Amino acid sequence: MYDIKQYMLNAFSDASIKVTQEEIEKFEIADFGLDNLEKEGLLLLTYINTERYCSKEMVMFPNQTCPEHRHPVREDGSEGKQETFRCRSGIVYLFLEGEKNTEDGFPIKPPKEKSQYYTAEHLIVLLPGQQYTIKPNTKHWFKAGTNGCIVSEFSSNSDDDSDIFTDPNVKR
Repeated sequence: MYDIKQYMLNAFSDASIKVTQEEIEKFEIADFGLDNLEKEGLLLLTYINTERYCSKEMVMFPNQTCPEHRHPVREDGSEGKQETFRCRSGIVYLFLEGEKNTEDGFPIKPPKEKSQYYTAEHLIVLLPGQQYTIKPNTKHWFKAGTNGCIVSEFSSNSDDDSDIFTDPNVKR
């Protein structure tokens, strides 16, 4: 746990992102119940999450993947979460549902043993300073480049209970 938090602190420092002691205490480690954090998971710092909006930083290990999921209409009938991802450091490979736009043999792939749970094949590559907005209920997954990454998320409010993951083994 300490090593992971230190990794987050080092990543923020390397990207010139200042964090307070209060924020450090809010660091979250999400392995999605898969017990394979270095391959599938996220390290999170949520700045704010209200009924109206959410802002967070997502730190990823090298080649780490966030499992495929979507943010559907919620139980109360409100629209699912819309997210804007902004790459702050490293490279982010964002895959969305839609037409496949990579050639066979493209080196960025989901974890081999889990490939059946990764169906989105439309690739958006985000470099530092680039961003992309994901519409609600769009199936997506993302992967860090070989040096890891930091992604800022700006979104409508985050409600983990309403997220739908393709992998039935995911627990949030």
